[in-house]
Amino acid sequence: MYERLLKIIKENVPNLDVSKVTEDSLLVEDLGMDSIAMLMMSMSIEDEFGITFDDLVVFKTVKDVLNYLNEHATK
Repeated sequence: MYERLLKIIKENVPNLDVSKVTEDSLLVEDLGMDSIAMLMMSMSIEDEFGITFDDLVVFKTVKDVLNYLNEHATK
């Protein structure tokens, strides 16, 4: 699941060196994601993992996303 998420992050932040991304990396501060990148990542996560964000979910770190996926992913 982590590798699939890294691929999605890389697609949305093309200049990012994903080899330096850790579970504790902050999406905005460390990875440079802006609101558009976060939206695009959310849409990609929905497609990749078979989930739908019905309510607002705030992700601060990569680990936050992984925890959410572990609880909700269907694929």
